[in-house]
Amino acid sequence: MKQNNDYTVIYSDDDVVVFNKRSGLLIAADRYDAEAPRLDVVAEKEFGRLFAVHRIDKDTSGLVIYARNPEAHKALSKQFEERTVAKTYHCLVNGHPTWDNLTIDLPLQPDGDDRHRTVVNKRFGKPSKTYFENLGNCGPFSWIIAKPHTGRTHQIRAHLQSTGFPIVCDPLYSGNQHPVLLSDFKRKYNGDLLDERPLLNRLALHAYSLEINHPKTNERLLFKAPYPRDLEAVRKQLSKLFKIDPLGQKTDEC
Repeated sequence: MKQNNDYTVIYSDDDVVVFNKRSGLLIAADRYDAEAPRLDVVAEKEFGRLFAVHRIDKDTSGLVIYARNPEAHKALSKQFEERTVAKTYHCLVNGHPTWDNLTIDLPLQPDGDDRHRTVVNKRFGKPSKTYFENLGNCGPFSWIIAKPHTGRTHQIRAHLQSTGFPIVCDPLYSGNQHPVLLSDFKRKYNGDLLDERPLLNRLALHAYSLEINHPKTNERLLFKAPYPRDLEAVRKQLSKLFKIDPLGQKTDEC
């Protein structure tokens, strides 16, 4: 896999390119954040013109797929519209949900304020459905696997907020902006608390896997995005202390 500071190339051919992007990159132009760095602008220097077929939030890390020609763009866009694409996200939430599996089927719409959030609106919102799996409690947090059936803006973030368990370090949907510190969950932390550096201080949401049909051959393809360094550091520490690993199996109860 070829990589730079902004993205890793997971897969590429004449029709498709799949990236594992860092947090903080838009994937296409955004009228509300026109000056933010964009993945397509950076990657087109290497791949030529790219056609966006879906979106993930700027602050979300992980998989993004682009078409490399109009024909592939049309075929891939149809798959997203018809919801034949399988998407899986991993996230860390504040608190301890009591459910193991949960389906949230609450309509969403933009709330129109200057923060551009998405809110539940049962009267005017668009149908929105997300499947959640709770892997277990890890200190003050819990690992959640999310599989969105629809693709609304901030869908996973808004649906988790509606359950009372927002994603860690979410600047829009959580009132708790406390970064993830090792001293928060390691009982015998021996470091200097004043000089401690956060393990993670951005939205703890990662687009982990994406499954599509190739736009030309129709072959079913599954892509997975390794965790970025910050989220991987959190995963390793929580796995070691609490025996729950979103990339493996639950080995013990917290």
